[in-house]
Amino acid sequence: MAGGPGGIAMTTAAQAKAFPAEVVRWREEFESFRAGLPREEPEWLRALRTTGMGRFEELGFPTTRQEDWRHTSVAPIARTEFQRPPATASVADLAVLDTLDFGHAFARRQLVFVNGRYAPEFSSAETADGLHIRSLREVLEREPQLVQPYLDRQASGPGRPFAALNSAFLDDGAFISVPEGTVLAEPIHVVFLSAPGAQPTASHPRVLVRAGRKSQATIIESYGGPADAVYFTNAVSEITLEDGAVVDHYRLQRESARAFHIGTLCAVQGRATRFASHAISLGASLSRLDIRQVFAGEGGECVLNGLFLGGDRQHMDTHTWVDHAQPHCSTRELYKGIVDDQARGVFVGRILVRPGAQKTDAIQTNKNLILSREALVDSLPQLEILADDVKCKHGSTTGQLDPLALFYLRSRGIGEGAARALLTYAFASDVIQRIGVEELRAGLTEHLQRWLPGSVDMEAAV
Repeated sequence: MAGGPGGIAMTTAAQAKAFPAEVVRWREEFESFRAGLPREEPEWLRALRTTGMGRFEELGFPTTRQEDWRHTSVAPIARTEFQRPPATASVADLAVLDTLDFGHAFARRQLVFVNGRYAPEFSSAETADGLHIRSLREVLEREPQLVQPYLDRQASGPGRPFAALNSAFLDDGAFISVPEGTVLAEPIHVVFLSAPGAQPTASHPRVLVRAGRKSQATIIESYGGPADAVYFTNAVSEITLEDGAVVDHYRLQRESARAFHIGTLCAVQGRATRFASHAISLGASLSRLDIRQVFAGEGGECVLNGLFLGGDRQHMDTHTWVDHAQPHCSTRELYKGIVDDQARGVFVGRILVRPGAQKTDAIQTNKNLILSREALVDSLPQLEILADDVKCKHGSTTGQLDPLALFYLRSRGIGEGAARALLTYAFASDVIQRIGVEELRAGLTEHLQRWLPGSVDMEAAV
């Protein structure tokens, strides 16, 4: 990474503090990035970026000596010298959209970003009657007061180096604001496409969602890129649900097999709200998703569903953290993982019930299926209960296909490969069938059928 003239003094200061070389490289890149920003942007936004860079410098890249990262090494990310992607995308880059699994154009309301920058020719922004579906960069330039109350209010917590790095390089992303009482019947699809050149690139997309009182919205985030491309996506999403709001959120990660993906999803729920998250992880050589949810009002409901499919040497890590800070709230969490070859999966789920959060009702379930001898899953469900009038439980199972079920299918004349595929599909279908967007559910079903051995029509057979 090359720093601009304005970064020389800052780089020297960073080196004087003995920051690791990989952190110094990011500081140099930050100074170059900051030098190209508009002079007229708000001071609070400049301060947000500077604070983010400072937090990242102090935290550095996490190591496996830290408890939250004990099972995942980000050394491949730290040692790669990523370049900033080009500001504009070529026609060939945008053509990659049509090669991604499930297509992308199933939503009438759609925002497309290439290398972290808004692509208006493939998007359908909307601003009417208080509804905003827009480029975050445009809003920051024209109406920054719309985003200031929400931006970085959730993601900037302690011990989050990648969220801090995202704030430092905040440039563009999606801004979605649904006004009070508005019910959106159709989903909003936000597509992030990475199209790197000859050198590895890094992008830091941001999604900011505000659901007004008693509003309803369905939001889909998709992340992808061309096969075998090397790049780093460091994404942050912040969702605020005001009293009575309902948000269904889908997150589809289908990055290149050589890509790196770090995601942070934060949600704060007001009184009597419902937030449902469906996180699907399919791609990337190394991926990590942190979900952090907080009940800020009574009577809220949170649903967390997730599925990851890992093969080859993929490493897929999911951490969830649900904060029952208010009484009379419920959580239902179901995460499933399937690993084959030499893939490794990680699930760490924590539910915290704070003092005074009486009548909490929380269930956390993690189930994992291992298809080969060299695959591995680490599962650590956790409950921390500091109130006495609650109903909470958690469970975790990790194992191989049931030999008795395999024997039964084989006795019915089904070949071994097809039998294994059927049982694996049945294991995953519990999560897939909870997806409420028909096109997304069908696309994921087709992807799973291609991923599995055998050529059986799974839906017809199960």
